[in-house]
Amino acid sequence: MRLVQFQLENGERRVGLVDGDRVHEVLGTQSVRELALAAIAAGGGLARQVDALGLGTHYDYPQLLEQQRILPPLDHSDPAHMLITGTGLTHLGSAATRDKMHQQLGDEAAITDSMKIFKWGVEGGKPAAGQAGVQPEWFYKGDGSIVVAPGAAFPVPPFAEDAGEEPELAGLYVIGPDSRPYRLGYALGNEFSDHVMERQNYLYLAHSKLRACAYGPELRVGELPSHLAGTSRIHRGGELLWEKEFLSGEANMCHSFDNLEYHHFKYAQFLRPGDVHIHFFGTATLSFADGIATQPGDRFEISLNEFGAPLINSVGSAAAAFAPGTVGTL
Repeated sequence: MRLVQFQLENGERRVGLVDGDRVHEVLGTQSVRELALAAIAAGGGLARQVDALGLGTHYDYPQLLEQQRILPPLDHSDPAHMLITGTGLTHLGSAATRDKMHQQLGDEAAITDSMKIFKWGVEGGKPAAGQAGVQPEWFYKGDGSIVVAPGAAFPVPPFAEDAGEEPELAGLYVIGPDSRPYRLGYALGNEFSDHVMERQNYLYLAHSKLRACAYGPELRVGELPSHLAGTSRIHRGGELLWEKEFLSGEANMCHSFDNLEYHHFKYAQFLRPGDVHIHFFGTATLSFADGIATQPGDRFEISLNEFGAPLINSVGSAAAAFAPGTVGTL
């Protein structure tokens, strides 16, 4: 089952069930978060809750996408109650993509910290059921205010040194009244980072991640295949600039999803009832690693058959939010 959130022409919100080129309105709910909390209260899953509510009017899906009336597939009415995070060095090959290193993993003294974390993941990132494995790299991106809808442009701040895509999967979660995280499903994601800044020094990783992001357009409910192969593309001026396959799913990862989720939700501060969490699971495929420098107007397209419509966004710009030396004094 694949769900979307969308707006009617009058601005009212709806939840829809994707069926080919049609989106069927789910009756009696205006957000996926509301739908999820109702499913938790009823003791069932999203699919059962959709069946219980029933379906109404159908809409033309390509038209909704073209008119940019498709919203991110999970959000919160108060962006401060959304947490956007991610984990890196989680996919086989991701360490080589990050720093172009191909050293042997046996000599701890001769490898970078990035390669050490990758090695630890290979050795201990997929523990037995019910056990905790090694910690992954973890980072914070922002709250719900940084989320860009499918089809929209990424606001790139004037201090940015790069505007690079990161094609990957995101897990979408709601914290239940029992302070337990509930995974609604997965979505395509463009984690969008500043790779030039990150490459200057790995301690700048935290700065490089404080950028906009996008996920969707669809929420895929249910378990994932262990092997997933999608395509990441960049278009410039109507022409294809760059294209590459990206792999995901646990068969292509050195960490299990369970382990990545544990090392995020083990912190009590992330278990506030009603909050929404979007967690990016990482990638091993970047155009930056192939020497691509994006420009305003470039268009990203991330596609994966199992997730329906592709996630499309472009490179935009944003005015400075704050100037040096302008902190007020009280």
